[in-house]
Amino acid sequence: MNVEVAVPISTIMTAEVITLKPKDSLEKAEHLFKKHKIRHIPVVEKKRLVGMLSMNDLLRISFADGAFREEDNVSSSLYEMFTIPQLMRNNLTTVNPDNSIREVAEIFVQSEYHSLPIVAGDALVGIITTTDLIKYLLKND
Repeated sequence: MNVEVAVPISTIMTAEVITLKPKDSLEKAEHLFKKHKIRHIPVVEKKRLVGMLSMNDLLRISFADGAFREEDNVSSSLYEMFTIPQLMRNNLTTVNPDNSIREVAEIFVQSEYHSLPIVAGDALVGIITTTDLIKYLLKND
């Protein structure tokens, strides 16, 4: 295997990030998860990262309410009881666009994370997931 892991993570990150605002509804979050087939959505105010919402965060509160049914307009009273800031993680590990693929892989190995927001200064500039990393490794095998 001759994979280049010293290259910056910015070369494989997703730059067009689907995001939420703290005031968005949990129904909107569910819709975005399903529509884009993603599992993590950064929460931003302007471009500043303030948290991360995962599909598992929604599943924790809604499993008993039939979450992620196939209908597009699922109205959930549970979703009205909670807000994105109440469910999102706000103590986040972030990486810089210049961090190497190896450095990011080491963070994934040492943590429970499956995605990491990529920030430059305070601004969200991308996201990287374990799936992105695996695809890169397989493509360059």
